Amino acid sequence: MGGLTETDIRKLISYRHELHAHPELSLEETWTSAFVKERLLELGVTVHDKIGGHGVVGVIKGRRPGPAVALRADMDALQIHERSGPAYASQFPGKMHACGHDGHVAILMGAGMLLARTRDFAGTVYLVFQPAEERLGGARMMIEDGLLDRFPFQRIFGLHNWPGLPVGEVMVHDGPVMAGTSEFDLSFSAEGAHAAMPHLTGDPLLAGGHFLTGLQQAVGRAVDPYEPAVATVGSFQGGHAQNIIPQSAELKGTLRAFRMETLELLRDRTRSIAQSAASIASCGFDLMFDDPPIPPVVNTPAERDLMRQAVKQAGLTASEGAKKPTMAGDDFGLFLQHRPGAYVWIGNGPVMPDGGLHQPAYDFNDAAVRPGAELLAKTAEIALAKDTNLNRSTN
Repeated sequence: MGGLTETDIRKLISYRHELHAHPELSLEETWTSAFVKERLLELGVTVHDKIGGHGVVGVIKGRRPGPAVALRADMDALQIHERSGPAYASQFPGKMHACGHDGHVAILMGAGMLLARTRDFAGTVYLVFQPAEERLGGARMMIEDGLLDRFPFQRIFGLHNWPGLPVGEVMVHDGPVMAGTSEFDLSFSAEGAHAAMPHLTGDPLLAGGHFLTGLQQAVGRAVDPYEPAVATVGSFQGGHAQNIIPQSAELKGTLRAFRMETLELLRDRTRSIAQSAASIASCGFDLMFDDPPIPPVVNTPAERDLMRQAVKQAGLTASEGAKKPTMAGDDFGLFLQHRPGAYVWIGNGPVMPDGGLHQPAYDFNDAAVRPGAELLAKTAEIALAKDTNLNRSTN
């Protein structure tokens, strides 16, 4: 497999900039999926769209029959107002590619360029462009729409850009990469009253305060100290005046863990704490979880080793830093419930002020397109060659 040319890189970067200027939120990726489809058709790739909503799959068949692997990129943007300032900045106020999914799409396009150009492999590569990763579990939507049956791959691979990791470096974790997640919406309710007459009503704000502090005990006193876990309330809304006890208060939060058993324990504790807080403050409550939760991303050993081999063959640098996972989540874990696979971090360069993932000054580093694309293409070729040789030895 040859590398990408400078013309290829310029084209991929232009794709990335166009995607960045036209961000679409989860379940809204109509323009994005059409853009992806058109670019794949230009490469001579067979395209299937509208899979699980806005999902797109490109099919690249090798010169010889054989097994199949999948490469995945996410496509959706975030509800953040951009302050990064480039000429290609978001054209839509309140929406931006603050996690680099525009770069991930460009990377997978580049891998598609390389694989479609030579097709010097046995088997099939499926390019999976997934919607709704940031919210609502787009991976599940694609799976439920028959992804695994229609495109029967044996392994799946993906990557995420990582600010703080130098461009050209790749971190391949031994096991857990990203946490499983479960988000919740909680409301407390009462009749409300004058602030000077608290005996006439329950107090939703008081209930919310008890819940907020009590939730920290779900980790500190219910989870094994050797087991990583996070419980965070990110929004607490209630009341509008100094002299009124409001009728309601709403809290939104997230639970994170590297094992589904721990995630379920946190969900159980959240329910108990909400009920206790409501009782203390004489309130009603309503608690809703996103069901089912998103599982953690945990690399399987064989696929992890294949990606490490690909890092070397692509001429990239394996990160020597501590391979600590992150409590950030990614629904790539849903694919791993059905197929073995690996997910790596590829360097995005230094972290700019206010420019980390999910921040308004973030921007994907164009210099990461080439290494990312060549890594994914090389991973697919190595995995297919391994499976082809294994099939020959067992026949």
